Amino acid sequence: MPLPPLDQTRYLATALPGSRSLELMRRKQAAVSAGVGTTMPVFAARANGGIVEDVDGNRFIDLGSGIAVTTVGSSAPRVVDAVNRQVEAFTHTCFMVTPYEGYVAVAEQLARVTPGDHEKRTALFNSGSEAVENAVKIARAYTGRDAVVAFDHAYHGRTNLTMAMTAKTMPYKSGFGPFAGEVYRAPMSYPFRDADEIDGKLAAERAIAMIEAQVGADQVAALVIEPVQGEGGFIVPAPGFLAALAEWCTANGALFVADEVQTGFGRTGTWFAVDHDGVVPDLLVSAKGIAGGLPLSAVTGRAEIMDSVHTGGLGGTYGGNPLACAAALAVIDTIEADGLLERARQLGETLVGRLRRLQQSDPRIGDVRGRGAMVAAEFVDPATGKPDGALAKAVAAYAHARGVITLTCGTWGNVIRFLPPLSISDELLDEALTIVAEGLEQAR
Repeated sequence: MPLPPLDQTRYLATALPGSRSLELMRRKQAAVSAGVGTTMPVFAARANGGIVEDVDGNRFIDLGSGIAVTTVGSSAPRVVDAVNRQVEAFTHTCFMVTPYEGYVAVAEQLARVTPGDHEKRTALFNSGSEAVENAVKIARAYTGRDAVVAFDHAYHGRTNLTMAMTAKTMPYKSGFGPFAGEVYRAPMSYPFRDADEIDGKLAAERAIAMIEAQVGADQVAALVIEPVQGEGGFIVPAPGFLAALAEWCTANGALFVADEVQTGFGRTGTWFAVDHDGVVPDLLVSAKGIAGGLPLSAVTGRAEIMDSVHTGGLGGTYGGNPLACAAALAVIDTIEADGLLERARQLGETLVGRLRRLQQSDPRIGDVRGRGAMVAAEFVDPATGKPDGALAKAVAAYAHARGVITLTCGTWGNVIRFLPPLSISDELLDEALTIVAEGLEQAR
Protein backbone atom coordinates (compact mmCIF):
# COMPACT_ATOMS: atom_id res chain seq x y z
CA MET A 1 0.00 0.00 0.00
CA PRO A 2 1.57 3.33 -1.05
CA LEU A 3 2.46 5.89 1.59
CA PRO A 4 0.49 9.14 1.65
CA PRO A 5 2.22 12.14 0.04
CA LEU A 6 4.82 13.83 2.23
CA ASP A 7 3.70 17.33 3.17
CA GLN A 8 6.09 19.81 1.54
CA THR A 9 6.31 22.14 4.53
CA ARG A 10 8.86 22.65 7.28
CA TYR A 11 7.47 21.54 10.64
CA LEU A 12 9.02 20.96 14.05
CA ALA A 13 6.86 18.63 16.12
CA THR A 14 9.38 18.15 18.94
CA ALA A 15 12.50 19.61 20.41
CA LEU A 16 15.50 18.48 18.36
CA PRO A 17 16.43 15.71 18.55
CA GLY A 18 13.12 14.05 19.41
CA SER A 19 12.75 11.06 21.71
CA ARG A 20 12.86 8.42 18.98
CA SER A 21 15.97 9.96 17.42
CA LEU A 22 17.60 10.07 20.86
CA GLU A 23 16.91 6.39 21.34
CA LEU A 24 18.25 5.55 17.87
CA MET A 25 21.37 7.61 18.56
CA ARG A 26 21.97 5.58 21.71
CA ARG A 27 21.65 2.42 19.62
CA LYS A 28 24.01 3.85 17.01
CA GLN A 29 26.63 4.61 19.64
CA ALA A 30 26.38 1.06 20.95
CA ALA A 31 26.49 -0.64 17.54
CA VAL A 32 28.16 1.63 14.97
CA SER A 33 31.83 2.64 14.87
CA ALA A 34 32.51 6.02 16.44
CA GLY A 35 34.42 6.82 13.24
CA VAL A 36 31.09 7.22 11.43
CA GLY A 37 29.78 10.68 12.30
CA THR A 38 26.54 12.46 11.45
CA THR A 39 25.77 16.07 10.58
CA MET A 40 22.25 16.07 12.02
CA PRO A 41 21.21 14.46 15.33
CA VAL A 42 17.96 13.13 13.84
CA PHE A 43 17.08 9.90 12.03
CA ALA A 44 15.25 10.01 8.70
CA ALA A 45 12.00 8.15 8.17
CA ARG A 46 10.86 9.55 4.80
CA ALA A 47 12.02 11.99 2.16
CA ASN A 48 10.46 13.42 -0.95
CA GLY A 49 10.71 16.62 -2.96
CA GLY A 50 12.46 19.21 -0.79
CA ILE A 51 11.58 17.64 2.57
CA VAL A 52 13.15 15.05 4.86
CA GLU A 53 10.91 13.79 7.69
CA ASP A 54 12.45 12.24 10.79
CA VAL A 55 11.21 9.43 13.01
CA ASP A 56 9.62 11.95 15.40
CA GLY A 57 7.54 13.63 12.69
CA ASN A 58 9.78 16.69 12.23
CA ARG A 59 10.06 17.91 8.66
CA PHE A 60 13.29 19.51 7.42
CA ILE A 61 13.94 21.53 4.29
CA ASP A 62 16.67 19.68 2.43
CA LEU A 63 19.56 21.79 1.12
CA GLY A 64 21.96 18.85 0.98
CA SER A 65 20.38 16.11 -1.19
CA GLY A 66 22.39 13.49 0.71
CA ILE A 67 25.53 15.31 -0.54
CA ALA A 68 24.31 15.79 -4.12
CA VAL A 69 22.88 12.27 -4.47
CA THR A 70 19.10 12.77 -4.60
CA THR A 71 19.37 15.39 -7.34
CA VAL A 72 16.05 14.40 -8.92
CA GLY A 73 14.48 14.19 -5.46
CA SER A 74 14.36 11.35 -2.99
CA SER A 75 12.00 8.55 -4.04
CA ALA A 76 11.41 10.16 -7.43
CA PRO A 77 8.40 8.38 -8.98
CA ARG A 78 10.15 7.05 -12.09
CA VAL A 79 13.05 5.77 -9.99
CA VAL A 80 10.72 4.01 -7.54
CA ASP A 81 8.75 2.37 -10.35
CA ALA A 82 11.88 1.23 -12.20
CA VAL A 83 13.50 -0.23 -9.10
CA ASN A 84 10.30 -2.03 -8.08
CA ARG A 85 10.03 -3.63 -11.51
CA GLN A 86 13.64 -4.73 -11.37
CA VAL A 87 13.30 -6.15 -7.84
CA GLU A 88 10.50 -8.36 -9.08
CA ALA A 89 12.67 -9.61 -11.97
CA PHE A 90 16.03 -10.21 -10.23
CA THR A 91 18.27 -8.38 -7.79
CA HIS A 92 21.70 -9.69 -8.78
CA THR A 93 23.54 -12.09 -11.04
CA CYS A 94 26.90 -10.27 -11.31
CA PHE A 95 27.47 -8.72 -14.72
CA MET A 96 30.78 -10.58 -15.02
CA VAL A 97 28.96 -13.92 -14.70
CA THR A 98 25.64 -13.54 -16.48
CA PRO A 99 25.32 -10.02 -17.92
CA TYR A 100 22.05 -8.13 -18.27
CA GLU A 101 20.63 -5.40 -20.45
CA GLY A 102 20.43 -2.68 -17.77
CA TYR A 103 24.21 -2.35 -17.50
CA VAL A 104 24.55 -2.06 -21.27
CA ALA A 105 21.71 0.49 -21.44
CA VAL A 106 23.35 2.68 -18.79
CA ALA A 107 26.64 2.58 -20.73
CA GLU A 108 24.77 3.57 -23.90
CA GLN A 109 23.09 6.50 -22.17
CA LEU A 110 26.38 7.67 -20.66
CA ALA A 111 27.92 7.63 -24.13
CA ARG A 112 25.05 9.87 -25.25
CA VAL A 113 25.02 12.46 -22.44
CA THR A 114 28.73 12.81 -21.65
CA PRO A 115 30.74 15.43 -23.57
CA GLY A 116 32.14 14.70 -27.02
CA ASP A 117 30.89 12.84 -30.08
CA HIS A 118 33.77 10.34 -30.19
CA GLU A 119 33.25 6.61 -29.67
CA LYS A 120 33.01 5.82 -25.95
CA ARG A 121 33.02 2.93 -23.52
CA THR A 122 31.91 2.72 -19.88
CA ALA A 123 32.65 0.53 -16.86
CA LEU A 124 30.34 0.61 -13.84
CA PHE A 125 31.32 0.47 -10.17
CA ASN A 126 29.78 1.16 -6.75
CA SER A 127 31.13 4.43 -5.32
CA GLY A 128 32.82 7.62 -6.42
CA SER A 129 36.08 6.59 -4.76
CA GLU A 130 36.06 3.27 -6.57
CA ALA A 131 35.41 4.92 -9.92
CA VAL A 132 38.21 7.47 -9.41
CA GLU A 133 40.61 4.67 -8.51
CA ASN A 134 39.61 2.72 -11.62
CA ALA A 135 40.08 5.81 -13.78
CA VAL A 136 43.65 5.96 -12.51
CA LYS A 137 44.11 2.25 -13.27
CA ILE A 138 42.84 2.79 -16.81
CA ALA A 139 45.05 5.85 -17.34
CA ARG A 140 48.13 3.98 -16.17
CA ALA A 141 47.33 0.97 -18.36
CA TYR A 142 46.79 3.13 -21.44
CA THR A 143 49.78 5.46 -21.06
CA GLY A 144 52.27 3.08 -19.47
CA ARG A 145 53.05 5.86 -16.99
CA ASP A 146 52.73 6.02 -13.21
CA ALA A 147 52.35 9.64 -12.05
CA VAL A 148 48.97 11.09 -11.18
CA VAL A 149 48.46 14.80 -10.58
CA ALA A 150 45.68 16.09 -8.34
CA PHE A 151 45.10 19.65 -7.15
CA ASP A 152 45.06 21.78 -4.02
CA HIS A 153 41.72 21.56 -2.13
CA ALA A 154 40.80 18.35 -3.99
CA TYR A 155 38.56 15.63 -2.65
CA HIS A 156 38.53 12.30 -4.49
CA GLY A 157 37.52 9.71 -1.90
CA ARG A 158 38.40 7.52 1.07
CA THR A 159 40.23 4.53 -0.41
CA ASN A 160 43.99 4.45 0.04
CA LEU A 161 44.75 5.82 -3.42
CA THR A 162 42.00 8.44 -3.36
CA MET A 163 43.01 9.56 0.14
CA ALA A 164 46.44 10.23 -1.33
CA MET A 165 44.75 12.32 -4.02
CA THR A 166 42.58 14.18 -1.49
CA ALA A 167 44.13 17.37 -0.11
CA LYS A 168 42.41 17.80 3.25
CA THR A 169 43.88 15.82 6.14
CA MET A 170 41.05 16.01 8.72
CA PRO A 171 38.90 14.04 8.84
CA TYR A 172 39.81 12.15 5.68
CA LYS A 173 43.50 11.22 5.93
CA SER A 174 44.78 11.72 9.46
CA GLY A 175 46.19 8.50 10.93
CA PHE A 176 45.42 6.36 7.87
CA GLY A 177 48.75 6.41 6.01
CA PRO A 178 51.05 5.50 4.42
CA PHE A 179 49.29 6.31 1.18
CA ALA A 180 49.72 5.17 -2.40
CA GLY A 181 52.73 6.61 -4.19
CA GLU A 182 53.24 8.52 -7.43
CA VAL A 183 50.54 11.05 -6.54
CA TYR A 184 51.49 14.71 -6.91
CA ARG A 185 49.68 17.96 -6.15
CA ALA A 186 49.46 21.10 -8.27
CA PRO A 187 48.06 24.55 -7.43
CA MET A 188 44.36 25.06 -8.15
CA SER A 189 42.76 28.12 -9.68
CA TYR A 190 40.90 29.67 -6.70
CA PRO A 191 39.78 33.10 -7.93
CA PHE A 192 38.68 34.38 -4.52
CA ARG A 193 42.05 33.61 -2.93
CA ASP A 194 44.47 33.87 -5.85
CA ALA A 195 46.77 36.86 -5.49
CA ASP A 196 46.68 39.55 -8.17
CA GLU A 197 43.40 38.17 -9.59
CA ILE A 198 45.30 35.64 -11.70
CA ASP A 199 43.26 34.53 -14.73
CA GLY A 200 42.59 30.96 -15.74
CA LYS A 201 45.31 30.71 -18.38
CA LEU A 202 47.98 32.08 -16.05
CA ALA A 203 46.76 29.81 -13.23
CA ALA A 204 47.13 26.85 -15.58
CA GLU A 205 50.64 27.97 -16.54
CA ARG A 206 51.54 28.08 -12.85
CA ALA A 207 50.25 24.53 -12.32
CA ILE A 208 51.90 23.22 -15.48
CA ALA A 209 55.26 24.75 -14.55
CA MET A 210 55.14 22.91 -11.23
CA ILE A 211 54.17 19.62 -12.91
CA GLU A 212 56.91 19.85 -15.51
CA ALA A 213 59.57 20.79 -12.96
CA GLN A 214 58.65 18.39 -10.14
CA VAL A 215 57.05 15.43 -11.95
CA GLY A 216 58.04 15.57 -15.61
CA ALA A 217 55.55 15.75 -18.44
CA ASP A 218 56.62 12.37 -19.80
CA GLN A 219 55.87 10.71 -16.44
CA VAL A 220 52.25 11.86 -16.07
CA ALA A 221 49.53 9.31 -16.70
CA ALA A 222 46.67 11.64 -15.80
CA LEU A 223 45.58 14.95 -14.38
CA VAL A 224 42.51 14.31 -12.20
CA ILE A 225 40.40 17.35 -11.37
CA GLU A 226 36.91 18.27 -10.18
CA PRO A 227 35.56 20.90 -12.63
CA VAL A 228 33.98 22.53 -9.57
CA GLN A 229 35.67 21.34 -6.41
CA GLY A 230 33.22 19.86 -3.92
CA GLU A 231 34.49 19.23 -0.41
CA GLY A 232 37.26 21.77 -1.08
CA GLY A 233 34.71 24.59 -1.04
CA PHE A 234 32.75 24.62 -4.33
CA ILE A 235 35.70 26.35 -5.99
CA VAL A 236 34.94 27.34 -9.58
CA PRO A 237 38.24 27.76 -11.45
CA ALA A 238 38.80 30.88 -13.50
CA PRO A 239 37.71 30.69 -17.16
CA GLY A 240 40.32 29.04 -19.33
CA PHE A 241 41.96 27.02 -16.54
CA LEU A 242 40.43 23.66 -17.38
CA ALA A 243 40.82 24.15 -21.12
CA ALA A 244 44.51 24.99 -20.78
CA LEU A 245 45.13 21.90 -18.65
CA ALA A 246 43.27 19.71 -21.15
CA GLU A 247 45.35 21.14 -24.01
CA TRP A 248 48.56 20.42 -22.10
CA CYS A 249 47.44 16.83 -21.50
CA THR A 250 46.77 16.31 -25.21
CA ALA A 251 50.11 17.79 -26.16
CA ASN A 252 52.02 15.65 -23.66
CA GLY A 253 50.30 12.27 -23.90
CA ALA A 254 48.63 12.49 -20.47
CA LEU A 255 44.93 11.93 -19.87
CA PHE A 256 42.57 14.64 -18.65
CA VAL A 257 40.24 12.99 -16.10
CA ALA A 258 37.17 14.93 -14.95
CA ASP A 259 35.96 13.86 -11.50
CA GLU A 260 32.25 14.69 -11.88
CA VAL A 261 31.13 12.66 -8.87
CA GLN A 262 29.48 15.68 -7.23
CA THR A 263 29.05 17.96 -10.24
CA GLY A 264 27.48 15.52 -12.68
CA PHE A 265 23.96 14.60 -13.72
CA GLY A 266 22.45 18.04 -14.06
CA ARG A 267 23.64 19.49 -10.77
CA THR A 268 25.32 22.51 -12.40
CA GLY A 269 22.61 23.17 -15.00
CA THR A 270 24.31 21.10 -17.71
CA TRP A 271 24.71 17.35 -17.85
CA PHE A 272 28.29 17.72 -16.63
CA ALA A 273 30.22 20.68 -15.27
CA VAL A 274 32.97 20.49 -17.93
CA ASP A 275 30.28 21.46 -20.43
CA HIS A 276 30.47 25.02 -19.04
CA ASP A 277 34.11 25.21 -20.11
CA GLY A 278 33.78 23.45 -23.45
CA VAL A 279 36.20 20.74 -22.33
CA VAL A 280 35.93 17.15 -23.54
CA PRO A 281 37.75 14.91 -21.03
CA ASP A 282 39.51 11.71 -21.95
CA LEU A 283 37.86 9.99 -18.98
CA LEU A 284 34.86 11.20 -16.97
CA VAL A 285 33.96 9.83 -13.53
CA SER A 286 30.35 9.97 -12.33
CA ALA A 287 28.52 8.78 -9.21
CA LYS A 288 26.30 10.40 -6.52
CA GLY A 289 23.35 11.74 -8.54
CA ILE A 290 23.65 9.03 -11.19
CA ALA A 291 21.11 6.63 -9.64
CA GLY A 292 18.81 8.63 -7.39
CA GLY A 293 20.20 7.24 -4.14
CA LEU A 294 21.24 3.74 -5.15
CA PRO A 295 24.98 3.00 -5.15
CA LEU A 296 26.40 3.29 -8.65
CA SER A 297 29.39 4.95 -10.29
CA ALA A 298 30.95 4.97 -13.71
CA VAL A 299 34.06 5.70 -15.72
CA THR A 300 33.22 6.78 -19.26
CA GLY A 301 35.90 7.54 -21.79
CA ARG A 302 37.36 7.31 -25.24
CA ALA A 303 36.94 3.82 -26.63
CA GLU A 304 40.62 3.26 -27.34
CA ILE A 305 41.52 4.20 -23.75
CA MET A 306 38.79 2.17 -22.06
CA ASP A 307 39.53 -0.85 -24.27
CA SER A 308 43.25 -0.77 -23.47
CA VAL A 309 42.70 -2.72 -20.23
CA HIS A 310 43.00 -6.51 -20.46
CA THR A 311 39.79 -8.55 -20.15
CA GLY A 312 38.98 -9.10 -16.49
CA GLY A 313 41.02 -6.07 -15.38
CA LEU A 314 37.91 -4.04 -14.58
CA GLY A 315 34.86 -5.13 -12.60
CA GLY A 316 33.61 -6.05 -9.16
CA THR A 317 30.90 -8.21 -7.67
CA TYR A 318 28.30 -5.45 -7.33
CA GLY A 319 29.48 -3.05 -10.03
CA GLY A 320 26.51 -2.10 -12.17
CA ASN A 321 24.01 -3.81 -9.88
CA PRO A 322 20.73 -4.28 -11.80
CA LEU A 323 18.68 -2.26 -9.29
CA ALA A 324 21.09 0.67 -9.51
CA CYS A 325 21.13 0.45 -13.31
CA ALA A 326 17.34 0.58 -13.43
CA ALA A 327 17.43 3.62 -11.17
CA ALA A 328 20.07 5.35 -13.31
CA LEU A 329 18.00 4.94 -16.47
CA ALA A 330 15.02 6.42 -14.64
CA VAL A 331 17.13 9.34 -13.38
CA ILE A 332 18.19 10.20 -16.93
CA ASP A 333 14.58 9.96 -18.07
CA THR A 334 13.45 12.20 -15.21
CA ILE A 335 16.08 14.87 -15.89
CA GLU A 336 15.02 15.08 -19.53
CA ALA A 337 11.26 14.68 -19.12
CA ASP A 338 10.98 17.17 -16.25
CA GLY A 339 13.35 19.80 -17.65
CA LEU A 340 15.67 19.56 -14.67
CA LEU A 341 18.72 21.07 -16.38
CA GLU A 342 16.80 24.31 -16.75
CA ARG A 343 15.44 23.91 -13.22
CA ALA A 344 19.01 23.66 -11.89
CA ARG A 345 19.86 26.92 -13.61
CA GLN A 346 16.77 28.59 -12.14
CA LEU A 347 17.63 27.39 -8.63
CA GLY A 348 21.18 28.66 -9.10
CA GLU A 349 19.93 32.11 -10.05
CA THR A 350 17.80 32.20 -6.89
CA LEU A 351 20.60 30.96 -4.65
CA VAL A 352 23.26 33.29 -6.03
CA GLY A 353 20.87 36.24 -6.09
CA ARG A 354 19.79 35.87 -2.46
CA LEU A 355 23.29 35.20 -1.17
CA ARG A 356 24.85 38.10 -3.07
CA ARG A 357 22.24 40.45 -1.69
CA LEU A 358 23.23 39.25 1.77
CA GLN A 359 26.87 39.73 0.86
CA GLN A 360 26.27 43.37 -0.07
CA SER A 361 25.26 44.15 3.51
CA ASP A 362 27.50 41.70 5.34
CA PRO A 363 31.27 41.65 4.61
CA ARG A 364 31.59 38.38 6.53
CA ILE A 365 30.42 36.72 3.32
CA GLY A 366 33.66 36.93 1.40
CA ASP A 367 32.51 35.11 -1.73
CA VAL A 368 29.41 33.63 -3.34
CA ARG A 369 30.11 31.19 -6.14
CA GLY A 370 28.91 28.10 -7.94
CA ARG A 371 27.20 26.76 -11.02
CA GLY A 372 23.54 25.86 -11.28
CA ALA A 373 22.17 24.29 -8.11
CA MET A 374 25.69 23.89 -6.69
CA VAL A 375 26.32 27.15 -4.83
CA ALA A 376 28.39 28.16 -1.83
CA ALA A 377 29.02 31.09 0.49
CA GLU A 378 32.51 31.47 1.93
CA PHE A 379 32.73 33.15 5.35
CA VAL A 380 35.69 35.28 6.35
CA ASP A 381 36.93 37.70 8.96
CA PRO A 382 36.15 40.99 7.17
CA ALA A 383 39.17 42.70 8.72
CA THR A 384 41.73 40.16 7.54
CA GLY A 385 40.02 38.04 4.89
CA LYS A 386 41.06 34.94 6.80
CA PRO A 387 38.67 31.94 6.75
CA ASP A 388 36.03 31.96 9.50
CA GLY A 389 35.10 28.34 10.08
CA ALA A 390 33.43 29.14 13.41
CA LEU A 391 30.93 31.44 11.68
CA ALA A 392 30.04 28.84 9.06
CA LYS A 393 29.54 26.29 11.81
CA ALA A 394 27.32 28.67 13.82
CA VAL A 395 25.12 29.55 10.83
CA ALA A 396 24.73 25.89 9.92
CA ALA A 397 23.85 24.98 13.54
CA TYR A 398 21.20 27.72 13.63
CA ALA A 399 19.65 26.36 10.43
CA HIS A 400 19.72 22.78 11.73
CA ALA A 401 17.92 23.78 14.93
CA ARG A 402 15.18 25.43 12.88
CA GLY A 403 14.60 22.60 10.46
CA VAL A 404 16.95 23.29 7.54
CA ILE A 405 19.57 20.74 6.48
CA THR A 406 22.75 22.56 5.48
CA LEU A 407 26.28 21.26 4.88
CA THR A 408 29.64 22.92 5.47
CA CYS A 409 32.77 22.29 3.44
CA GLY A 410 36.05 23.91 2.45
CA THR A 411 39.67 23.31 3.36
CA TRP A 412 39.17 25.51 6.43
CA GLY A 413 35.54 24.52 7.09
CA ASN A 414 34.40 28.07 6.38
CA VAL A 415 32.00 27.40 3.49
CA ILE A 416 28.29 26.55 3.52
CA ARG A 417 27.26 24.66 0.40
CA PHE A 418 23.78 24.62 -1.06
CA LEU A 419 22.73 21.44 -2.90
CA PRO A 420 18.93 21.38 -2.96
CA PRO A 421 17.16 18.60 -4.84
CA LEU A 422 16.05 19.92 -8.19
CA SER A 423 12.48 19.00 -7.22
CA ILE A 424 12.40 21.53 -4.34
CA SER A 425 9.75 24.23 -4.59
CA ASP A 426 10.59 27.91 -4.86
CA GLU A 427 8.70 28.51 -1.61
CA LEU A 428 10.76 25.99 0.36
CA LEU A 429 14.03 27.31 -1.02
CA ASP A 430 13.07 30.88 -0.17
CA GLU A 431 12.08 29.87 3.37
CA ALA A 432 15.33 27.99 3.89
CA LEU A 433 17.45 30.91 2.69
CA THR A 434 15.57 33.25 5.02
CA ILE A 435 16.51 31.00 7.93
CA VAL A 436 20.15 30.96 6.82
CA ALA A 437 20.07 34.76 6.73
CA GLU A 438 18.63 34.82 10.24
CA GLY A 439 21.43 32.53 11.38
CA LEU A 440 24.01 34.91 9.96
CA GLU A 441 22.41 37.84 11.79
CA GLN A 442 22.23 35.88 15.06
CA ALA A 443 25.94 35.11 14.83
CA ARG A 444 27.01 38.77 15.01
